[in-house]
Amino acid sequence: MLDEIETIRRQFTVHQTLDGRIDQIFEAMKAIGFEALIYDYTPVAYDLDGAIMLPSLLKLRNICGDMHDYWFNRGYFRIDPVQQVALRTSTPFFWSYDADADTLIRRFMTEDTAPVARYLSERDMSTGVTVPIHMPRGDYATVTGIRFGGNKEFERHALRYIADFNLLAHVFHEAAYNLFDADVFHVGKARLTERERECLRYSAEGYSAKEISRVIDRSVPTVVMHLTAAAKKLGAKNRTQAVVRATHYRLLEERSSYNL
Repeated sequence: MLDEIETIRRQFTVHQTLDGRIDQIFEAMKAIGFEALIYDYTPVAYDLDGAIMLPSLLKLRNICGDMHDYWFNRGYFRIDPVQQVALRTSTPFFWSYDADADTLIRRFMTEDTAPVARYLSERDMSTGVTVPIHMPRGDYATVTGIRFGGNKEFERHALRYIADFNLLAHVFHEAAYNLFDADVFHVGKARLTERERECLRYSAEGYSAKEISRVIDRSVPTVVMHLTAAAKKLGAKNRTQAVVRATHYRLLEERSSYNL
């Protein structure tokens, strides 16, 4: 097993760009019967109101480009039953939007999710396999393989290869994650400067503005300015709420590399 993982890892790391590594997994997926790929990454699973966060990265292969518009601008990602299941499990699963299919997404299919089912059905993408990848700090990714016009025969085939796909997806994500640029780790539209993040970190540790000014060697008004700017960007009413929101959205963390 370890030899197999190392072999797959070497195949991905030959490529020095994120898109190159995505192309590599797509080619590997086609070899086991899939015809399209969806890969997404979300730094924080839920917003402060409990709604599913939109991903900061969505990559597609052999799928209509309008999916970006529907899943982001029209909010389909938030109501997608596949994402509802992916957030609740760490094991790969087969899914089908066929009304008669008894798959894990069935319990999440309602009138509210009908637009998602209709979009996928119209594009012949009603069946697939999704691998959820949950990381230690709460961020997660999904790697989804789709077969156009999938049927019972494809379901049997997909389940036969689901363990191979699971291994492939996890090794791929490790290789992809280490090539993410800084923007992928940002949540929503909030963009804090490094100085604003630094001041909020010290504030989270209980430092007053005066104490922060001594640590970073800046005036108290400058520290207050940074804290106020950060609170405004986060839609916070005060410094305490700003710290809570920044912590929830992981804006105060330092990025680390991902390892299996």
